Amino acid sequence: MTQEHQILLANGRKFSADAETSILDNALRQGVALEHSCKNGRCGVCKTQLLNGQTEVLQHEENLQEADKQAGFILTCCRKALANVEIDAEDLPELQGIQTKTIPARIDSLEFLTSSVVQVVLRTPPNNTLQFLPGQYISVIGPNGVRRAYSVANAPRADHKIVLHIKKVEQGVLSQYWFEQARVNDLLRLEGPMGTFFLRDQLPQTLILLATGTGLAPIQALLEKLQALAQQGCTLPKIAVYWGNRHEQDIYCELPVQHISGVEAHLVLSRPKQGWAGRTGYVQQAVLQDFGNLQNAAVYACGSGSMIAGAKAALLEAGLPSNRFYSDAFVSTN
Repeated sequence: MTQEHQILLANGRKFSADAETSILDNALRQGVALEHSCKNGRCGVCKTQLLNGQTEVLQHEENLQEADKQAGFILTCCRKALANVEIDAEDLPELQGIQTKTIPARIDSLEFLTSSVVQVVLRTPPNNTLQFLPGQYISVIGPNGVRRAYSVANAPRADHKIVLHIKKVEQGVLSQYWFEQARVNDLLRLEGPMGTFFLRDQLPQTLILLATGTGLAPIQALLEKLQALAQQGCTLPKIAVYWGNRHEQDIYCELPVQHISGVEAHLVLSRPKQGWAGRTGYVQQAVLQDFGNLQNAAVYACGSGSMIAGAKAALLEAGLPSNRFYSDAFVSTN
């Protein structure tokens, strides 16, 4: 019989963990929602400090620096408990009642926005839909059981359809399907929702949304949520959106901010050609140019791992509280 240990969270909640499975998987299995995204050690979203107890590495903690390890930080997706453990993390009450499940879905439409980005709309059975929070992601199970994760680009809607922005990955197994073989009405399977990238109930004075590439997808979902809040009469914070790409041809859609009054929207190119009249550089640099004080701000960032790491380091150094940087790093897979 496998011995179980107790995991104590900073808010006093406890859950049990076996000695063979990661702390994160044990939590999720028992309905305890801890911060996470990739679940493979690469994004760093589940990083927390080990306060008491002993753990052992199950898989490489790729995102942890040596200084993090020396300071007692761990990734809950990569560690199992060897004894009773206390960690400096809290569960997320917003995710209570959100259940991950696998359902069938059919392709409702395919729209090639550029040569390297396709928008896919999926329809789910009317009696078997997904309940999710704007910003979360799903895993699509395609031909031959190939599985890839994609952020949902819309908030929940009455027809229960799910919108995805899919970037072409060279030599990508599922990319070949999306860009060469996929047809309307193809039958797929979805697993989800997953991840803890969603708008927290406590809105800050200033809300900064960062995206690179198709990381715009969950930011678009957050904007739909904010639009709904405004329509319900809620007072929104100051909102600024920054979308970074390399080249002008990478801009595959308009920034979806037209239905929310007062939103500042910025397109930023890191490798512009001559003649580009917009902003240049990286999104975090643009934020630092625009905001002298980040003490009362919250940042939601989605895109490449390098952008997430660079933005977090730069914005925390500029005064952003560490517990108000929320991220979802896209980890590319062939």
